[in-house]
Amino acid sequence: MKRSRTYFGLISAVVLTAVAFVSGVAVAQSPKFEIADIQPSPQMVPQFMRNAAQHNGRYEIRSMTMVDLIHAAYDFDADKILGGPSWLEMDRFDVTAKVPDDASPEEMKPMLQSLLADRFKLVLHKDTKPLPTYALIAGRKPQLKAADGTGETGCKIQQSSTPPAQVAVRFSMNGTVFSLGPDLAIQYQCRNMTMEAFAAGLRNMLGASVGTNPVLDQTGLKGAWNFDVKWSLQMNGGQIGDAADRISVFDAVDKQLGLKLEQQQVPTPVIVVDSVNEKPTPDRPGVVEALQVTPPTAFEVADVKPSNTEGRGGRMGVQPGGRLNMENIVMMTLLIRAFNVNNTDQIVGIPGWAGTDRFTITAKAPATPNFTLDMNSVSPLLRALLEDRFKLKTHTEDRPVNAYTLVAAKPKMKKADPASRTNCKYTNAPPGSPAGTQVLTCQNITMDQFADQLQNAAQGLNWPILNSTGIEGGWDFTVTYNRQAGMNLGGGRSGDAPPSANEAPSASDPGGGLTIFEAVEKQLGLKLEMQKRPMPIVVIDHLEEKPTDN
Repeated sequence: MKRSRTYFGLISAVVLTAVAFVSGVAVAQSPKFEIADIQPSPQMVPQFMRNAAQHNGRYEIRSMTMVDLIHAAYDFDADKILGGPSWLEMDRFDVTAKVPDDASPEEMKPMLQSLLADRFKLVLHKDTKPLPTYALIAGRKPQLKAADGTGETGCKIQQSSTPPAQVAVRFSMNGTVFSLGPDLAIQYQCRNMTMEAFAAGLRNMLGASVGTNPVLDQTGLKGAWNFDVKWSLQMNGGQIGDAADRISVFDAVDKQLGLKLEQQQVPTPVIVVDSVNEKPTPDRPGVVEALQVTPPTAFEVADVKPSNTEGRGGRMGVQPGGRLNMENIVMMTLLIRAFNVNNTDQIVGIPGWAGTDRFTITAKAPATPNFTLDMNSVSPLLRALLEDRFKLKTHTEDRPVNAYTLVAAKPKMKKADPASRTNCKYTNAPPGSPAGTQVLTCQNITMDQFADQLQNAAQGLNWPILNSTGIEGGWDFTVTYNRQAGMNLGGGRSGDAPPSANEAPSASDPGGGLTIFEAVEKQLGLKLEMQKRPMPIVVIDHLEEKPTDN
């Protein structure tokens, strides 16, 4: 009996992954993938996670951290996954597994739980910890109108009256296209809403940055109410619009409704990581071969035609059955997607018309075992299409480019606790910040890791940044800068006349905040210095403006 009590006492902390016999009683085996391959994700900038997807009897995860994997397996938000080693939010993994064709998404979760326990030796337990949560409370004079109980219940986004020429952002929701003006304002019309329902739904309302926990209703207001409320969409610094015209959800709730959002510490269910291995156990022999995919090299059929050259933007996406739709896309974007580069600095010889001429492409990939077309696998097929229909010819060579190196000037960063999680996260800028302001907070980050983060921190940092600081270990710091300021970096595309060796751009608007260069030097005591170094470049030798006939 002692063995039985000990064994079952572990169930709350680990996932059972095998049939066990306790006091002669068989314990049911947890579901498992038939076979599974786990590999470290290729290094890319920027690094995008692809959510778990199941198709053709395959379950695929791309570029997920261990926190992402635990979230997918256990349905706990990332901010409620606590503990664990420092690499939990940095190391990324690709998972490919074989599953039954009729397996549902819910059936995948215990399979992924088993995989994490088997291959990473993940041990965790559920607990309750105080976490920050917002509460909705009543102010001195709530500005709400009592509802009469007629009509629909809920909060709906209203169409903006912004003139077409002043539209800054368009987005689609449930098949309806909405337009936002320069203030990025989203207006909700709420009818027959109790305060309990409004508080509970607030976290899911577009632009309401109130965290992942449900907002608590502490207003004490009973009954149903009618009201309108408007706040501005936050865009990680808001590169569009004027900060003076934007309003946060907190100010909107206060000034327009006479209510307040206050942060409180509330006991919250969490998952605590007790232990996990950084490297998974090796795949079983034959797994890689069994899951291997030979992707097609060209589309089976394709329709290519010129489209509206004066239209604003376009759309692209993949539909089931291997169908690619690219509507009203400039050739410049097609080239970037075809060669899977981050910007046009990595391609030279692009003709001038490629920035204006737009095309609509409808294509279908051939049916291929274990292959499903998505936006990650479309590049080689699109490149083959451009070669066929636009007679594209290219070659790759190393050319000197203007790239940046991170060096130490007078470092002023805080030494990190080596046991703390390693991460860098963008947060909303403080109220009243100039448009384009970004706040990047890093914890236990090395200078190599920070140099990688910087490449995606602002426009114009198009090449890998080298770390030459000589600073070892992990560091905590926050850098606040303006993503729009000082974007005249000089040098333009590769092959143009470069700026002087250490030329640093200055803010285009003195009141617009620091450039990333100024912020790194003034706030961190580091410096970004420009240097010439060879990098691989795609050179376009030939590209015709008109496609061949369909």
